[in-house]
Amino acid sequence: MSGYRVGIDVGGTFTDLICVTPEGRVLLDKTATTPEDQSVGVMNGLALLAQREGREVDEFCSLIEVLVHGTTTADNTMIEMDGAITGMLVTEGHRDEIEMRRVHKEQIWDPSYPAPAPIARRRARIPIPQRMDYLGEELLALDEAAVRCGVQRLKQLGVESIAVVFLFSFVDPSHELRAREIILEEYPEVAHISLSHEVMARGPEFERTSTTLVNAYTAPRITMYVEQLEQKLQSAGCTAPLLLMQATGGVMPPSYVSHRAVTLLGSGPTGGVIGAARAAAEAGVTEFVAIDMGGTSFDICLVRDGLPEVKADWNWRYRYYIGLPMVDIQCIGAGGGSIARVRQGTLLVGPESAGAQPGPACYGRGGTRPTVTDADAVLGYLRPTGFADGRMDLDLEAAREAIRTEVAGPLGVDLIAAAWGIERIVNANMAAATRKVLAGYGADARELSLIAYGGNGAVHAWAIAEELGVTRVLIPRAAPVFSALGLLIADYRVDLQLAHVSPIRLVDPAQLHRMLTDLSAEAVAELNPAQLNPDQIEIQLFVQMAYPGQNFDLSVPVPSAGETSEFLVELIERFHDQHLAERGFAFRENSPLLRGVRALVTGSTPHPPTLAESAGVKDLEGARTGYRPVHFGSGFVESPTFDGGLLGAGIRVTGPALIEERFTVIVIPPGWTAELLESSSFELSKD
Repeated sequence: MSGYRVGIDVGGTFTDLICVTPEGRVLLDKTATTPEDQSVGVMNGLALLAQREGREVDEFCSLIEVLVHGTTTADNTMIEMDGAITGMLVTEGHRDEIEMRRVHKEQIWDPSYPAPAPIARRRARIPIPQRMDYLGEELLALDEAAVRCGVQRLKQLGVESIAVVFLFSFVDPSHELRAREIILEEYPEVAHISLSHEVMARGPEFERTSTTLVNAYTAPRITMYVEQLEQKLQSAGCTAPLLLMQATGGVMPPSYVSHRAVTLLGSGPTGGVIGAARAAAEAGVTEFVAIDMGGTSFDICLVRDGLPEVKADWNWRYRYYIGLPMVDIQCIGAGGGSIARVRQGTLLVGPESAGAQPGPACYGRGGTRPTVTDADAVLGYLRPTGFADGRMDLDLEAAREAIRTEVAGPLGVDLIAAAWGIERIVNANMAAATRKVLAGYGADARELSLIAYGGNGAVHAWAIAEELGVTRVLIPRAAPVFSALGLLIADYRVDLQLAHVSPIRLVDPAQLHRMLTDLSAEAVAELNPAQLNPDQIEIQLFVQMAYPGQNFDLSVPVPSAGETSEFLVELIERFHDQHLAERGFAFRENSPLLRGVRALVTGSTPHPPTLAESAGVKDLEGARTGYRPVHFGSGFVESPTFDGGLLGAGIRVTGPALIEERFTVIVIPPGWTAELLESSSFELSKD
């Protein structure tokens, strides 16, 4: 490696950075997120890394070899609903498909709970006479005059982005392709065009419509942000390729992602899960729950056999359906910045967050509302001086005053009881959310390990483990910036699908073989800009199958693309077995339908040599920095504090104790012990 490899993850409160130097050293840093323009925070972070290396920013940026970025721009667009003004050309008769939706409803017991506002308003959904059947046969030719009139109508409405969703276009896309040509002729300045067969190359209809609309809605904002960032990077002398993390668990360049912006939704926490899988593997753990507690949110992902769970369908993001495979990460509003308040005599914590500005009251930036971080400070978990790598001193009196005024007073309790109440509630909320995720997979938390990361994960991991009955917790030394680390570990990934509807018994094995071969070649071609060697590329092939009458299909792995009837028989048996395992039943007497084929191509990237340096002393006394009273639920206990950077592999710390790292603190309660493993993770175990 001749240059720097940099991973930058933008969170709701902090922007995390990790850098692997040409010599193999690992640098960690954090800076405040700048919500108004995330690229400002990114450049601020690069300036911090340059300073740590003793270089000017321009010199440092010119030496960057790879820059991998995780951004929440797509998520923020959906949260704030400030995406592009979107219109749609849709098959005549299906204009209102997007508002009919599915039976899925977030509040099933509230009949008055409103559906989310449609991304494209009804007047901006233009019906177009055209029709293909499910085999791709043209039933009604595309009315090109109607397309031209429709585009002019959308132009008059000020539409910035256009989605084109024609029935069964994923079987024969010719009508959608011609519609794009007409749009560019009539409205060449349109910001973006999303064709449904390019975004989601399969049915069902509502799912494809919803996914395409979300893509059209977010793509212009993604493109604008990436262009701003690339301009700033180039101005700073950075010529390294920029890679973006996707929710699929892989990275790709902006040229690929700009037309598939929807793959960025939920991509932020994905890097952390990838990093957690790496840390777990190095510690010999394959079955665990990854939990990421940052400043704004708490993310949960189940990992089995070393691989994160991936949902191929039924993904809902911000109340909108996304029909693409995504790492199954569930999120709740619980973080260090989560605000505590009393409503009708009940103490509530989150989901509202103080964010980066003004932040918790103890940050001294003008915040007056009590947060989880304020409770952490009052209870003694956080170092009051030299907090956040020595960059600030906590204002404990401001934290106390916020909790007294907003929580203790209304509840009629003392300050410490109020602070402990905030802790108990946020911990219970996170444990309940974790338990719900595991229940969906039939997993028992007591049989799993926890891997905790994020700026606040190490502070609350023990309490969440106690709630869940977990007795083993891993906390990587790079935990505060773990999502950024995962970005550098992530590989290139392309996931393509091709629709082909037919009873499986009527499929020509040779034709199926050609489809799989051609699709995999197309996916590999997407990786050409990365200039990978053949031995860096891994190809996984799947067939999409379902029983007749089913709306949703299964991705059945293909061991090898054979051309014989025995190959089809094996696929059918694999489908029955997988259907039984995943959905609890199988109709072996029924012949399934082939719905399409899928190619998942992975291109390996160089991985950092280690998570963090683990050299240090073996003698605890050499790392002890003092004592601090800490509250664990039954009063304050005088607890020793240790400088985590001075601890060496193999050292054990018995609770109560605090291990202080640069950007976090590992809380070890009474009855627990922490050991620093050779893999640079702290293992907490209950005595």
